[in-house]
Amino acid sequence: MREKLNHLYVDSKERTLLLHSLVELKNQLIQQGRYADCIDEIIFKVANAPVKRVKIEYV
Repeated sequence: MREKLNHLYVDSKERTLLLHSLVELKNQLIQQGRYADCIDEIIFKVANAPVKRVKIEYV
């Protein structure tokens, strides 16, 4: 069975905040001596995600 894909649309400020938060989480895990490779994969996916322009209409 196929995995369900989820899409997350964020603007540039939210993307920056997301990346900073993930790096901070990774640093905390490393300080605790815990496994942090899964966070590396998420950081890589967020940093290399394609940019898609979405038109927003206010009613």
